[in-house]
Amino acid sequence: MDNEQGEEAGPPAGLGLGREGGDDDDFEYGGKKGKAGAIFVLENASLEVGKVGKTMQLLNCDDHANFLRKHRKDPADYRPDICHQALLSVLDSPLNKAGYIKAVYVKTKKNVLFEISPQVRIPRTFKRFCGLMSQLLQKLSIRSSSSPKKLLRVIKQPVTKYLPVTHCRRIGFSRSSEKMRKLGEFADSVDIKKGETCVFAVGVMSHGKIDNPRVDEMISISEYPLSAACCISKITNALEARFGIQ
Repeated sequence: MDNEQGEEAGPPAGLGLGREGGDDDDFEYGGKKGKAGAIFVLENASLEVGKVGKTMQLLNCDDHANFLRKHRKDPADYRPDICHQALLSVLDSPLNKAGYIKAVYVKTKKNVLFEISPQVRIPRTFKRFCGLMSQLLQKLSIRSSSSPKKLLRVIKQPVTKYLPVTHCRRIGFSRSSEKMRKLGEFADSVDIKKGETCVFAVGVMSHGKIDNPRVDEMISISEYPLSAACCISKITNALEARFGIQ
């Protein structure tokens, strides 16, 4: 994303995808209206801003290890690169380019919830990504210079108020889940005629698991631990095969 500008956001519109938005809504939505698709919720993202020297920076284990130890924090817990890789996996997927990803939400460890438009182009480099996230968390919203619509914005919790109210399945992923499922079989069960939306909750932290009561079921898709980016790639690949996307 080039030439981003931060701007103070007003009260979030709070419109779920299952309801009609007003003409004055200034957020750039994605997905095909009334069609089947996917929503990704990235949980427990390590995105925290701290004042290092004279500037506010997004904290990470590589650049701020001494700063974090000084403040009695474990540098290993500060891995915004995991969220960066996961977002690239979601937004760069053919599934998104074909218009089947309806929304992307990120919830941080500090319980900040923000929404990312599927239309946005996340910075390729980690350094620029950190600058973008730091700007978002301080300014609450970001617009592109080429459009009046917002591409990223902090919104009020809970995330469930923004999800569809009908024809929606919510799935969480954990290697410790006793329910092992093949993603191909799951994708085949998506009801395209009814425009079913699948909500996928994926943890983007360095260790641990998501504790998410907002999902209908927790499943495991591999006997091996997977990175968030790898898990997302497997999900999008399965849905691409279901929707006939090359």
